[in-house]
Amino acid sequence: MDCIFCSIISGKIPARKIHETSKSLAFLDAFPLVRGHTLVVPKTHYSKIQEMSQLDNADLFETVRVLTGKIERLAPSSLVAVHNGKESGQEVPHVHVHIIPRKQEDGAGPVHSMFTKRPKPSNAELDETENILQK
Repeated sequence: MDCIFCSIISGKIPARKIHETSKSLAFLDAFPLVRGHTLVVPKTHYSKIQEMSQLDNADLFETVRVLTGKIERLAPSSLVAVHNGKESGQEVPHVHVHIIPRKQEDGAGPVHSMFTKRPKPSNAELDETENILQK
């Protein structure tokens, strides 16, 4: 497998590591959107969140929780984002969480601004969606 994040985890590619546990690694994004843009990855290769073990998931998101407070030393708020699969915008097929410091003047908007073709579901469609997701 030729995964850049696995290469960072193994030390084959250098990175600016800011936090590490036995199961997760956090490092500064090599192509940051803003100062402090950080990626948190599980050390085991998973393509999507639902593939992760319960222990790896717990460690990853505990690391995200701890680091979010530290990253907000750079800005009053933060965006925590996961692209879960290629169609969602995931560019590296290894689970990773972005923690991005946010300021009002940074020019980025809310997540709803990403979607220009938004549906207008009927009550029947909402009922169907609710039933599918509850099973």
